Amino acid sequence: MYMVESKAGAIVCMLFSLFFLAFTLGEFGDARPNFIYQLTELKDNWPSVLFAMAGGVVLSIGNLATQYAWAFVGLSVTEVICSSITVVIGSTFNYFLDDKINKAEILFPGIACFLVAVGLGSAVHSSNAADNRAKLNNLPSDSKPGTRATFIPTSSETLPENGIKDPEVGNDTVVKAKAGTAGFLVEIENRRSIKVFGKSILIGLAITFFAGVCFSLFSPAFNLATNDQWHALKKGVPHLIVYTAFFYFSVSGFVIALILNIRFLFSPIMDTHRSSFKAYLNDWNGRGWALLAGLLCGFGNGLQFMGGQTAGYAAADAVQALPLVSTFWGILLFGEYRKSSRRTYILLVSMLSMFIVAVAVLMASAGHRK
Repeated sequence: MYMVESKAGAIVCMLFSLFFLAFTLGEFGDARPNFIYQLTELKDNWPSVLFAMAGGVVLSIGNLATQYAWAFVGLSVTEVICSSITVVIGSTFNYFLDDKINKAEILFPGIACFLVAVGLGSAVHSSNAADNRAKLNNLPSDSKPGTRATFIPTSSETLPENGIKDPEVGNDTVVKAKAGTAGFLVEIENRRSIKVFGKSILIGLAITFFAGVCFSLFSPAFNLATNDQWHALKKGVPHLIVYTAFFYFSVSGFVIALILNIRFLFSPIMDTHRSSFKAYLNDWNGRGWALLAGLLCGFGNGLQFMGGQTAGYAAADAVQALPLVSTFWGILLFGEYRKSSRRTYILLVSMLSMFIVAVAVLMASAGHRK
C-alpha cells in the first residue's frame, strides 16, 4: 500500500479531493446538464464561466487584503466590518438579481443593522488604538517598538511560575507578557512581519473596507453565473449548475492567489521582508493551519452557493455570521481587547449585539426560488 509521507504529496491529495467532490456531486442524480457535460461546453457557456471566475478573483483578493487588515485592525473588528459591508452591498445586489424573492420589509432593516455594525466597528478600532497608545506611552524609551524584542516585562503580574529559557542568551530567562499589557503589544509587534506601530489607523480601516467591497462582489458574480439574470447566454444554452460554477470559481481564485503571492514574495508591500521560493518552501511554520483555513473556506463557500441557489443568495449571506466565531478566537484565545478601556468594551459589545440582530433578521428574510 502506498503511503503519502511528504507535505507536497499531502497538498496534492487535498486539491484532488476538492476536485473529485465537485465531480461526484455534479454527476450525482439524473438531472441534466451535469458537471462533465458543462465542462465541455465552454464555447457556449463562457459568459457564465467568466462571471464565476470573476467571483473567485475578487474573493481571493479580499482574502489577501483581510490578512493585512488583521494586523492593523484585529481579527474581531476586521471580520465584523468586512462581513457587514459584504451584506450591505452584496445582499442588496442579490435581492434584485433574485427577482426580489426575499422579504424586503425584513431584509432591508437587517441590512441597516449591518450598516450600524460597520460604524460601531470603526469606533471600536479607533477606541482600542487610543488605549494601545496610552499603554505604550508608559513604556521606558528603550523598550518602545522598533528595538527588536528588547522589552522584558518585570512586573509581578507578567511573571510565570517558571521562566522560559532563551536559546540565544544561554541561561537568561525571558518572561512572556500577559495579554493586554504594553509588553504583550510589543511582543506581537516584534514577532509579526507587518509592522503597524506608528501608522495611521486609517490605513487599517481603508484595507478593511477594500476587503469588504471585494467580498461583497463574489456572491453576486456567482449568482449571475448560475442564473444568467443579464441574459449573457444564447437562447437554449443551459445555465451553469452550482458545481460547474464552483469549479471555475475555485480555479480562478487559486490562480490569482498564486500570482499575487509570487508577486509579493519578491516585491513585498507594507515594509515586509523580501523572500524567495526556497525560503517559502522550507518554511512550514503555520502552513498546516493555512491549508486547513483554505479547505474550510472552500467547503463553506460551496455550501453557501448551494443554499443560495434554493433560498436566494441574499439570505444565504447569513453565513457572514462568521465574526461571531472569529470574535471568540480573537478575544478569548488571542487576547484582543484585554485591559482595554470601558468605552472600548461598551462599543465592542454594542457592535457584536447589533451584528447578531442583523444576522437573525437576514435569515428571517429568506424566500424560495421558483
